[in-house]
Amino acid sequence: MKSSLFALTALAMTAGVAQAEMMPDAVTEPVTITFYNYNLSSAGIGADATRKMIAEFEALNPNIKVKGVPVAPLDLATRIQADIVAGQPVDLSQMTFAALGFATENLGAQPLEDIVPAAELSAHFTGMVPNGLELGRLGGKTYGLAYTFSTPVLFYNADLFKKAGLDPNTPPTTWAELKEMGLQIKEKTDALPLATGIYGPTALDWLMQGVVRSNGGEVINADRTEMRFASPESIEAVTMLRDLAQTGIMKNLSITAQMEGVAAGNTAMYLQSSAIQGYLLKGAKDNFELRAAAMPAFGDKAVAPSNSGSALSLHATDPKRQRAAWELMKFLTSKRGYTIITSEIGYLPLRPEIVDDPEYLGEWVKANPLIRPNLAQLEHLVPYVPLPGPNYLQIGVSMMDAMEMATFGDNDDVKGILTETQERVQRLLPPQG
Repeated sequence: MKSSLFALTALAMTAGVAQAEMMPDAVTEPVTITFYNYNLSSAGIGADATRKMIAEFEALNPNIKVKGVPVAPLDLATRIQADIVAGQPVDLSQMTFAALGFATENLGAQPLEDIVPAAELSAHFTGMVPNGLELGRLGGKTYGLAYTFSTPVLFYNADLFKKAGLDPNTPPTTWAELKEMGLQIKEKTDALPLATGIYGPTALDWLMQGVVRSNGGEVINADRTEMRFASPESIEAVTMLRDLAQTGIMKNLSITAQMEGVAAGNTAMYLQSSAIQGYLLKGAKDNFELRAAAMPAFGDKAVAPSNSGSALSLHATDPKRQRAAWELMKFLTSKRGYTIITSEIGYLPLRPEIVDDPEYLGEWVKANPLIRPNLAQLEHLVPYVPLPGPNYLQIGVSMMDAMEMATFGDNDDVKGILTETQERVQRLLPPQG
């Protein structure tokens, strides 16, 4: 059934591959484009800010109307594929980095270099973080334009730190320090010491990649041919997480329960994407002081944070719709777009020049220094490695389920759980040769 769907998708996109008409220089007639977006599907992570950006864009571009299509992150690729087969227009998508390879191979994501005039493309790329641009490139071409992007941030409740007798000016820098502080918080308060966004139905593996890499391991090798999440370094990282669970420092809560607990002031520390910063700040206002620090290290090993987030992928094949979708892409990744994305959602501004510019983020950053640890981690970023092939989602879910079981389950055999799962999902990788 799945292979038949791939074939139908390919047939549905044949006209787009063959089209040679050039994109017009401007949108001169009314057109409505679709924008498949996962922030729109979550009231807590960016829905209002996304609607605001779309409204501003439409006001500036009266000939273009944008139909937002809210889709959960894990459902995005399959929804787009099904709509393409059904003949529904798919013009622009907010594609997770994890699914970008699949979008290129199966969903008709268009390389920008092939449809946008070179000078225009170069001008728009100028000023964007090079590491961010590289994340959207496959085979030397840009199939995804870096959009929402962050590294892991350790949010913490300064009031709970004080209540536990800890100095909020010295948050934990290592996992060992986090455990020590967590035990003190557990002893002196009624709060949950730690929540993490590592596990959960929408978590994927981006945060886990950063944790494992910070201990010298990896979940998959660089050329994406061999799963390695059962290596000694990876096992050691998951064993550390199991120790935090066994000592009561963290519990196996849903993402929603974690966010609500932190926002309500009932959780001391939260390792998660900065995308939830806006949501947490609303909860903290007039309730407690929210602060942020970098992801903890394993002893003296260098922290290797991975990135979360998404790229904008253009799927339209009609030149007029391509121009309209490209104009929306430009606005969403402009100085104004990133001002909204950072100040109202919490993602990193991939145009660093706006951070201290009073016309854009300058005043906001002065009043909201929580963004600084996230910006600093860009220097140490180890880009997320997407899982390969049409089974990428099944591989990722199986791996994360095994790691979650090894962290919170009754079985102490972390090595056995991870090894058995690694051997099983290795067979799901695309064949070599």
